[in-house]
Amino acid sequence: MSTTLFKKNNLKVSKITTHNYSTSFSMGVRILSKKYRDAIYAIYGFVRYADEIVDTFFEYPQEDLFKEFVEETYKAIDRGISMNPILDSFQWAVNTYGIEKEHIDTFLKSMEMDLHMQKYNQYEISEYIDGSAEVVGLMCLRVFYYDDDESYEKLKKPARKLGEAFQKVNFLRDIKSDYVERGRTYFPEIITEDLNEHNKKKIEETISMDFKEAFMGIRALRKEARLGVYLAYIYYLELFKRIQKVKPEQLFQKRHSVPNTIKAWLLFKAFVANRTNIL
Repeated sequence: MSTTLFKKNNLKVSKITTHNYSTSFSMGVRILSKKYRDAIYAIYGFVRYADEIVDTFFEYPQEDLFKEFVEETYKAIDRGISMNPILDSFQWAVNTYGIEKEHIDTFLKSMEMDLHMQKYNQYEISEYIDGSAEVVGLMCLRVFYYDDDESYEKLKKPARKLGEAFQKVNFLRDIKSDYVERGRTYFPEIITEDLNEHNKKKIEETISMDFKEAFMGIRALRKEARLGVYLAYIYYLELFKRIQKVKPEQLFQKRHSVPNTIKAWLLFKAFVANRTNIL
């Protein structure tokens, strides 16, 4: 009984963490089938904490904190338990759904890159996005298809593209904090020159292609997972469209977002699309 309560408490911490850090992502998770929700919350909580170490805790010994986080992550997975509620939830998801260790390795490697790098060339950014976004999509996909390796393999590419699209949109949305406040440049196009209309459009073209490939995979998802993933997709697509409309210099002035009223409309739109078999 005590172990059950312990796990339940820790999973709730991951859920609260998701709600506190991302209302949009939480909205998508809430309309997934109930059998997937705890695991997706657990994945998000783990990813969020790792990202928090490298992006926020500048007044603390970040390298030491990150090293300890990595060590405790693998200990938790091996032991099947951790006194850190976020890591305990994550190890539960990993061990329950068979999330591949290689995805965890790749994710943590990308997070470590942010501790040491500020300007990314084309090869480095591809490696970074693979770890910071694509494999996170694969972790979620494995939860959805823990019992179907064939479908999992078929859907890996569009899942990667969805993660890539989301990450690139985040890069544009957060360019003020990344470039101005942290001195980071995730776009090779602006290492030697400022972001202008030409290279902004070039970046947006690649994001549009990623969204198109991702959508085909969303349509092929299991019904229990499709609606929640589609909601996240149309939310990010709406954010991307708003970013496309602003001038490059405006991205450096404020962080653009989707108003709550529009999010509510997107939720309704997702339900209608699902009900009418548009998906």
